[in-house]
Amino acid sequence: MSAPDELPPVRIGCVGYLNAHPLIHGWPGGVRFDHPAALCQQLAAGELDVALVSSFEYLRHPIYSIVDGVAIASNGPVYSVILAHLGEIEALHEVVTDPASATSTNLLRCLLGERGVTPQFLPAGEIEPGRGRLLIGDQALGFRRETGARYRIMDLGEEWKRQTGLPFVYALWLMRPDCPDRLRLATELRSLGKTNSDHLDPVIAAQPESQRRFCEFYFRECLRFAFGEAEKQGFRRFAELCVHHRGLPNLPPPLELL
Repeated sequence: MSAPDELPPVRIGCVGYLNAHPLIHGWPGGVRFDHPAALCQQLAAGELDVALVSSFEYLRHPIYSIVDGVAIASNGPVYSVILAHLGEIEALHEVVTDPASATSTNLLRCLLGERGVTPQFLPAGEIEPGRGRLLIGDQALGFRRETGARYRIMDLGEEWKRQTGLPFVYALWLMRPDCPDRLRLATELRSLGKTNSDHLDPVIAAQPESQRRFCEFYFRECLRFAFGEAEKQGFRRFAELCVHHRGLPNLPPPLELL
């Protein structure tokens, strides 16, 4: 029998990207790491109780509760969510999207739509004149490191800030209604995320030595890990633009926060 002060067994999922480390580093239990789309499917199927997944999943299926106070967000350039292209943005007629994240795809649709650009979105293809490519997470980081200098880069976090003046929220902890001991688990996840984001040195020290210098820049200069009023305002604006640009049929109800 579990001790009274222990959390009951809970199935936790987390995106397996570098940007998630400050929200999961030091968690004492097991965690299933996967890409965002797979985690969303597992959460919907009841294979997970709570998962750090694409924020758009809440807008699309607002049956979950959000762990308040923590998120993966940016307030300007995010560095790891990018559109690589040749020529002018206005000349794009096709974009190869990353199927792993509905959030980034819909963010790009909104940003381009606000500029009057409505390309066709494709599942595969090479970058060429008139066709760009959306990359996210570790894939975007590797692309920038290895071949990024050959292309023009739109940083979606930077473009969102330019267009709206608000932070953008990429990922949230979403919890199923039937998750055991929901309030206590939300408190534990929020406390861990806030402690790690306030004290990034141990998180950075846990990374491979070759990545620590980059993590200093990425965690401190590019990412935010709060879900405060400014982030919520940005999230609401994202929902409105998704409806306007037909990424959502209608606005979700008010946020369900834990």
